[in-house]
Amino acid sequence: MKTREMNASEGKASAPLSNLTIRLLTAAVVAPLILGALFMTPPWAFTSMVLLGTAAASFELGRMVAPDHFLGRAWLALASLGLVLGMVFIQDAPTLAFSFIGVTLGGLLVSLLSASPVEGAAGRMAWFVAGPLYIGLLLSTLVMLHQRPQGGSWVVLAMMLAWFGDTGGYFAGRAFGKHPLAPSISPKKTREGALGSVVGSTLAALLAHFWYLPSLPLSAALALALLGGTCGQLGDLCESLIKRSTGVKDSGRLIPGHGGILDRIDGLMFCGAITWAYAHYFT
Repeated sequence: MKTREMNASEGKASAPLSNLTIRLLTAAVVAPLILGALFMTPPWAFTSMVLLGTAAASFELGRMVAPDHFLGRAWLALASLGLVLGMVFIQDAPTLAFSFIGVTLGGLLVSLLSASPVEGAAGRMAWFVAGPLYIGLLLSTLVMLHQRPQGGSWVVLAMMLAWFGDTGGYFAGRAFGKHPLAPSISPKKTREGALGSVVGSTLAALLAHFWYLPSLPLSAALALALLGGTCGQLGDLCESLIKRSTGVKDSGRLIPGHGGILDRIDGLMFCGAITWAYAHYFT
């Protein structure tokens, strides 16, 4: 009996480590691909990578909010891709405004064509309009960041703010987590983990200032760390709310150890927007 209990406890202890190992191995494969697209290829390569991520994330969103409506899922992907391209390549304001009008009208029309069952039609209608803004509009900020001077470094900062924050929150939550942060949305998240996330984002910002982005003032780096660490968690909670309300554990299974694309970039979309806003208005 004692041996069985020891084996069971060892299995429980090793499961998180195994998951962490898978995450690290996945990151070791994906990170060089992203860095290569940022610094060693023509700009269109990174833009193409963002477009692929946009399509995958919007399909995952559609599978959660409109699982039985292929037309709606296809619309979410096409409209999200259209917004990325519009934000990046459309220069005049009236044409850009028309693209937003088109997304709104198109989403409403698709909801009429996907009206059955009518009980959930209002929720689908909202997502067919808001989904492209959530995915396409936020992800377009990464491409716009990349187009700026030192664009690759700015994108790396946005990614590190999100993913260092995520890692800091993971370890702080496991080591010290006692007080729930938002139990009705994400029961495993704790206030201690939230503080750890801000610490992780601070480390990311300091690395940028002292290493690969010296033009970023220290005061701005610390402000971005606070905003990035906070907004990254808000992005994570927003996606957790979508998953919990639709009864889904992960948005997908595309990335081993991480779930779906949307699971991996939920915080990055918010951090990308914050970083772009700073780079656009203050540099």
